[in-house]
Amino acid sequence: MGAETTRAHIVEAADRLFYHQGYGHTSFAAIAEAVHISRGNFYYHFKSKDDILRAVIVARLESRRRMLEQWEAEESDPAGRIRRFIEIVVTNRADIQSYGCPVGTLTTELAKLGHPALDEAGELFTLFRAWLREQFTQLGHPARADALAMHVLAFSQGVATLAHAFRDEDFIRREVRRMHDWLSAYSAGSEAAVPAAHEDGAQADA
Repeated sequence: MGAETTRAHIVEAADRLFYHQGYGHTSFAAIAEAVHISRGNFYYHFKSKDDILRAVIVARLESRRRMLEQWEAEESDPAGRIRRFIEIVVTNRADIQSYGCPVGTLTTELAKLGHPALDEAGELFTLFRAWLREQFTQLGHPARADALAMHVLAFSQGVATLAHAFRDEDFIRREVRRMHDWLSAYSAGSEAAVPAAHEDGAQADA
């Protein structure tokens, strides 16, 4: 196994363990065991768990960018792309019910730890926000694009949190249908309501 391949396997294993067990509860030894390499070989690639964390964040960003690029290639309509994002909670429902949202759970844990990589982990949300904002701009709502992007992000995080708490797949599917109805109304030109306080906050950040 080449050095690059070994490093990639370490990052993949760490990503999975950080998601399933949490960053704080995942040890060097657990990652090394998952990859079936010696501690010495492990330290050749990464000197600390923080180094692995940053590599995991970079890998997640690259993976999500590829996912968004694929949606753009497959969906000519921005509304169709937004629907693909909304469907994430259904597509990944088994993992979400068991472990929550991988982005949300990591940023929450790092925030509690006061970890310096929190801002880096938050770039995943920034990536989604910017992408969704662009889709709503293309859909014909440039003035409200950021507020609408944040509305969709808030939906996905809220559903993921409650799906994890209650393990209720019917709830996930019901909420996704409601978001599809909301997006259909918006695509048709209806000014579907976004909470005023939410919009004000999003506009302030824009």
